[in-house]
Amino acid sequence: MTHRAGFVALIGEPNAGKSTLTNRMVGAKVSIVTHKVQTTRARIRGVAIEDETQIVLVDTPGLFAPRRRLDRAMVAAAWSGAADADIVVLLIEAHRGISKGVESILKGLSNLGARRPVALAINKIDKVKAEVLLELSQKMNEGYPFAKTFMISAERGYGVDDLKQWLAAELPEGHWLYPEDQIADLPMRMIAAEITREKLTLRLHQELPYQLTVETDHWTERDDGTARIDQVIYVARDGHKGILLGHRGETIKAVSQASRAELEEFLGRKVHLFLQVKVREKWLEESERYSEMGLNFKDGNV
Repeated sequence: MTHRAGFVALIGEPNAGKSTLTNRMVGAKVSIVTHKVQTTRARIRGVAIEDETQIVLVDTPGLFAPRRRLDRAMVAAAWSGAADADIVVLLIEAHRGISKGVESILKGLSNLGARRPVALAINKIDKVKAEVLLELSQKMNEGYPFAKTFMISAERGYGVDDLKQWLAAELPEGHWLYPEDQIADLPMRMIAAEITREKLTLRLHQELPYQLTVETDHWTERDDGTARIDQVIYVARDGHKGILLGHRGETIKAVSQASRAELEEFLGRKVHLFLQVKVREKWLEESERYSEMGLNFKDGNV
């Protein structure tokens, strides 16, 4: 039996459904999903199996016009993920069509060269009529020579199996890159931090989620089989700390409970989670914070 393995980079605008598609293909939650844009910061790799093929999915940050150092580092990480991949899948939203952002990504793909196949996945197909989908597919394929076009709903699972089977057949022959039971290559410390950041993003409003970061400070395995996880939430201003804590600490308590519950489900054992909020005005300019996120600080330079 021939084994295959390789990297598939999922690229697209923020909120196109890359994290949802990653989780759907892996069959477990490895990438955080919220209704807010730019949730994914690092290149998160999920590992999916299809017959004798191991598909390593690189869920990249959304491609958008960057304004801050963090934005620039995220966009650089996304294009780097595409450049390193065996196959690239461009996700676009059916109901949004060909936006300026999508046009910009098509130009970027042309600059990458034709060294790897690029597939188009039109997501959220349940939101538009068939004739709109066909017209969108035709226009996109006129703008770029896609190897294959798929109509999918990452959330509901429509068309995802077809995409997965095609990817499995297209990847190069070779030994698997990860153990059979591994579903992600992020360190558990980072997955734990991402889970807490997801809960914060869902709970908080407006700009605040983009002004904070979460790091796992200590991870202690206890003799009774439980884990103690200490995390630090860095915010840029004193005012942010107050919002995050909430009235009588209600907000941080709710976030802690939600994060702990998901961590326990993910790890399959009891977790003692302790959250601490620290104000660091310049955290967005500290290289150490970027390393913790799996980003290159230098990529944020103007």
